[in-house]
Amino acid sequence: MAKKRYPWKDKICNTAQVGGIETSVLDNGLGKGVRVAWVNTGTGLRYKVVIDRGMDIAEAFYNEHSLAWLSHAGVTAPRPDSAHDLEWLYSFGGGFLATCGLTHAGGPEKDKNEERGLHGRINNIPASIESIVQPDLAAGNLEMSITGVVKQTRLFGVNYELRRTISSRLGEPAVRIHDVVTNLASQTMPHMMLYHCNFGWPLVDEGADLIWKGKCKSRGLEQDDELFASRHNYKKCQKPLTIHKGREACGFVDVKGGRNGNCTIGINNKKLKMALVMKYNKKNLPWMCNWQHWGFGDYVCALEPGTNPPIGQIAAGKQRQLVKLGPGKSRTYELEISILTDRNEISKFVNSAGG
Repeated sequence: MAKKRYPWKDKICNTAQVGGIETSVLDNGLGKGVRVAWVNTGTGLRYKVVIDRGMDIAEAFYNEHSLAWLSHAGVTAPRPDSAHDLEWLYSFGGGFLATCGLTHAGGPEKDKNEERGLHGRINNIPASIESIVQPDLAAGNLEMSITGVVKQTRLFGVNYELRRTISSRLGEPAVRIHDVVTNLASQTMPHMMLYHCNFGWPLVDEGADLIWKGKCKSRGLEQDDELFASRHNYKKCQKPLTIHKGREACGFVDVKGGRNGNCTIGINNKKLKMALVMKYNKKNLPWMCNWQHWGFGDYVCALEPGTNPPIGQIAAGKQRQLVKLGPGKSRTYELEISILTDRNEISKFVNSAGG
């Protein structure tokens, strides 16, 4: 344990003085009764896991800078019944991570089997906590994690289990999400997964650069075409735009993976001398959606790796890109989000992942 990297060595007796995980229950407002867990990495990076919202992540900060975009509502109590039409939006708090799925990601749709609301059910289902592992400096263990199980289940229908572990390491400004989705039903089921990562001011600000390599195409609506067109630099964050009052724009990105199949994307804010880096594997998450909404107040840019663009089951099926899991089968997803402040490391990230 190098003194330069871990300056607390021999100077504390309680690890909580440096960092760790603290659970609590919100006692007021729209989120009253919701269980949360604050994770402090001891580096300036700290974030709030919302246990009762599919173990997603709401607020996230690096030192004094907020990283996540939050909606007007913020954290709200789960609404497992909000699975039709646009009801999902009533309890959408934004946040560092909002999971979409496990059977549907995209707009409302209906077929002969069921009605599916915007972005599916998983974000509105509470988790059962299996373990919380604290760092232990005395034992030389710097790892911390929280693991929970979220069940999206219906008699004679979907029976999915999401086992999620969110982990960090004391002294490192990074969060890792490890998900295993298992079909516990007796029949093959459709599966879609989208990591709706919502970033806001001051990380997202006028002039900040979006970093990725790959081909981007407009979702196809008029407002999408206005922004995600070749004549516009859609990889540069905009100032608040009048045309985005109540409107949004989406681009679907086929990110170029590295030799090991890993994709590296993110945001570089030169004014803050800080970059946010996301890493994931292209094999299981072949698409990335870039949501840009430069509204007044509702000022957000999201980078969203997924099994598909958010086009819904029907369109994914027509494209023959809808994932289906057989009985007892699983898929594993890993997503890492980290913060860079070293000038050389930021330059290396921009040069290797930008384009």
